Amino acid sequence: MMVKMAPVLVSSPIAEQDQQALRQVWQTLGPDSCPRSYNFHCHTQASDGQLHPKTLIEQAISIGLKGFAITDHHTIDGYCIAQTYLDSLQDSLPTQAIPHLWTGVEINARLLNTDVHILGYAFDPNHSRLKSYLQGKAPKHQQAEAATVIDVLHQAGGLVVLAHPCRYRRSAHELIPAAANLGIDGVETYYAYANPNPWHPSPRQTQQVKQLSATYNLFNTCGTDTHGSNLLRRL
Repeated sequence: MMVKMAPVLVSSPIAEQDQQALRQVWQTLGPDSCPRSYNFHCHTQASDGQLHPKTLIEQAISIGLKGFAITDHHTIDGYCIAQTYLDSLQDSLPTQAIPHLWTGVEINARLLNTDVHILGYAFDPNHSRLKSYLQGKAPKHQQAEAATVIDVLHQAGGLVVLAHPCRYRRSAHELIPAAANLGIDGVETYYAYANPNPWHPSPRQTQQVKQLSATYNLFNTCGTDTHGSNLLRRL
């Protein structure tokens, strides 16, 4: 069931320090960072997830997350609801108990004639170039080209990551160099491709992606890609 769409609630541009804070976190991530310290890939009822944004926040606090991002497909409505709810908790919870929520989105794109998913973080949600990507529908034609998606997210002040690089028709050995050539900032290195319980990143794919990220000087990120009702798993 879709949640009621919310207006964009962030009225000022995302500060440069917010992006810098995210860069610093990404430099510290390892295979044990997700899902109990950080999670940079999860979905709500605003797109194709089962969690209401408020429920997701409650789980994030219960887990003890330090920081995370909601990456709904082509919308930030879930983020807006979640951020408003987080703000309402400021007076009732200790500061250290409230995780940091970065703006996030997942966008369908074409890279090497292959359908891929691109994650954007710490962008200004009110940037004019982003509006067409936040209407709940996948982009088409030139707007769907990875080069264009990456450029628009950068113009909006964001950092850009290739999601689950070992899930596509073409290999990570092909896609990651191509994405790096377009200026992408990172890759989703720590990802559980087989949906294990408990969650843990897939060893073979992690090693492969880490080698490529080191070669192309990219950030390594992590996320559960949660679509179900448990933030500790994908489904």
